[in-house]
Amino acid sequence: MDKKIIYGIQQIGVGVDNADKSFEWYAKNLGADVAVFDDNNVATYMAPYMGGEPHEKRAILAMNLQGGSGYEIWQYIDRTPAAPKEPIELGDLGINIAIIKSKDIEKSYERLKGKGVNIISDIKEEPDTYRSFYIRDPNDSILKIKEFENWYQDNGKDLGGTYSCVIGVSDIDTSMKLYADVLGYDVVIYDKTESFADLSDLPRGKERFRRVLLGHKPGRQGGFAKLLGESQIELIECKDSKPRKIFADRYWGDIGFIHLCFDVRHMKALVQECADKGFPFKVLSDETFQMGEANGHWGYIEDPDGTLIEFVETHKVPLIKALNFNIHLKNRDPRKPLPNWLIKAMRFKRVKFKD
Repeated sequence: MDKKIIYGIQQIGVGVDNADKSFEWYAKNLGADVAVFDDNNVATYMAPYMGGEPHEKRAILAMNLQGGSGYEIWQYIDRTPAAPKEPIELGDLGINIAIIKSKDIEKSYERLKGKGVNIISDIKEEPDTYRSFYIRDPNDSILKIKEFENWYQDNGKDLGGTYSCVIGVSDIDTSMKLYADVLGYDVVIYDKTESFADLSDLPRGKERFRRVLLGHKPGRQGGFAKLLGESQIELIECKDSKPRKIFADRYWGDIGFIHLCFDVRHMKALVQECADKGFPFKVLSDETFQMGEANGHWGYIEDPDGTLIEFVETHKVPLIKALNFNIHLKNRDPRKPLPNWLIKAMRFKRVKFKD
């Protein structure tokens, strides 16, 4: 059996109360204006995480073609999405923060400030010496804008896509069995326990935490690996407080960051490896599942604290429907990268909004 391949982080799921307005906000402010798919149907496979029943939903995969991962903007249609009963605090169990790459941190700060974005911190230096600041989206989910050096192309924007996220865990050493051993984030960029000045503006941010920033070895190749680029994962563990589960008493798909998704190949091998290492798949789709006009094979596992990790083996990405022009990946050499002209053709999926 062929070994699993992880190309990179494909997207972070974002539960919202209005998909259209959220897509417009992410497109105008963060440059994620390419709608890879726009899927409006009944979510059935995720019923165990949605109160035991299928629900109607809208999902838009929005990407920034300068490089990095996207956002799966996800909205319930047949029920009102529930916000957290109490504000999410740093270190709570689940995805706390999505991290977005910036070419020019001062330019990003001033531009977003001028557009009236809710900025909740000044620019500060992190333990790896790169600088960052924090904002909130219209549903109060926290995003970090951070300096980063890995880009796919230059379209004149100061921001790219996401390349990392902060995940609250109860025990970092236990969580490393998944994030390092299975997902391949086995390069420790820093491992520190203290009170951190760069976190001080966040809820619970003045307390002590253990923070471990993980990267991966270079050389990921094939498929969309060049577009997705290098990525990281930061695990954070409370030392002074008892964290809450972010989605306790709520459904998957409610307001907040609902999953971290990886673009992969050889799903069957991945399913077997995850089972062997104690992380069995909780959800697994048909081998060819329609996501709007796109299709692929996908499934979910849980990390040790119940945070949902998604894997997608993409088979087809639609580009121009009228011409039946699509990106096909199922029968390609899995380690051969897509040609640049084909990736750049995704610009035909760009949605323009009035300023």
